[in-house]
Amino acid sequence: MRLETSPELDAFRDRVRAFIAERAPGVKHRTGVRAPEPEQIPAIRSWTAALFEAGYLGADWPQEYGGRPDASLEQAFVVAEEIARARTWDPIGAGPLAANALIEFGTDAQKQRFLPRIRSAEHIWCQLFSEPGAGSDLAGLATRARREGDEYVIDGQKVWTTNGQYADMGYLLARTDPDAPKHRGITAFALDMKTPGVDVRPLREITGTEDFNEVFLDQVRVPADCVIGEVNNGWRVANSSLGHERSGVAARGADLLRQLDDLLELADGARFAGRPALQDGAVRQRLGALATDIHVADLMSKAAQSRMVHGTEDPADAPLVKIFFSETNLAAAETGVALQGPDGVLVEGDPGAADNGWWQDAFLYARAYTIAGGANEVLRNVVAERALGLPREPR
Repeated sequence: MRLETSPELDAFRDRVRAFIAERAPGVKHRTGVRAPEPEQIPAIRSWTAALFEAGYLGADWPQEYGGRPDASLEQAFVVAEEIARARTWDPIGAGPLAANALIEFGTDAQKQRFLPRIRSAEHIWCQLFSEPGAGSDLAGLATRARREGDEYVIDGQKVWTTNGQYADMGYLLARTDPDAPKHRGITAFALDMKTPGVDVRPLREITGTEDFNEVFLDQVRVPADCVIGEVNNGWRVANSSLGHERSGVAARGADLLRQLDDLLELADGARFAGRPALQDGAVRQRLGALATDIHVADLMSKAAQSRMVHGTEDPADAPLVKIFFSETNLAAAETGVALQGPDGVLVEGDPGAADNGWWQDAFLYARAYTIAGGANEVLRNVVAERALGLPREPR
């Protein structure tokens, strides 16, 4: 594992940090992959376009679509880390995911149509993969697409669609051959979300916010030239595009380290039996154990980054980073609420809530991280089977 950085990369980090300080659209007041308020959308579109224009996003794209010849994975990690450290907005939606699919599998016409609009943030994309009966088992999706002349007619339902209420385009998976084996017969589509028959319904969550949506597709007609890649090859398209999205690994360690600083500040201000909580032995033990886990999570993230950069990554890398991050993040949120004692029940808007209810929101949201992006139980199976070569459980 190599953790050292070069002077050139350090200089790049300084430029990114200064750019974020000057141009970012403010601090996110809630943790996690959340949907913004409607009035924030124009600023986030402008921010996204600025990141692309500066070469901080999409640097690894083909040069004819705005990529840079000197792009590196290390630089992508730096950008992700600095955005997380500043607690500002990532570009919302599934634009980077869709771009990966289009660059590898799209036609020239599709690239010319969609990639510039992703870079300019004219198009916000959403990911239309998961379904009520096909979340962790995505290959079990039931949404159907049948060919009628120069169009496909699509019927089905998607769920857990982040930012679907703001999306201009959807990256959709649908079954085009119901008789094919489970992982075959699936096709990827670019879907205009304003197409008749597309019904987006926000889901109000335990946090009180509406980050996810369910999307109903009723006789939705999609032009055949919106198929991404080959018909019935959508499973490969989806897995390839997901495999390209690796910068998030870098953001997780930075996010936890920032939370540790906030926890220490919170504990310094909290009172147990009339004295600062940091003077309580049990609190110090809990914070010490949590700090250990957070630094381990950060080192796991950096180790995975190093192997990705040097082409030695292991199938266990990304799953293990995600599992350890999500469970450590949950422990941090639980600690932040516990440190507040009875005030831990106060939420955003309550005058006595610490950090305006940030910890309470983080506590309610933290379980989502253990499910989203692959439930931790499923990812443990991935590690066992693909990294350790253990036999599959008999069915």
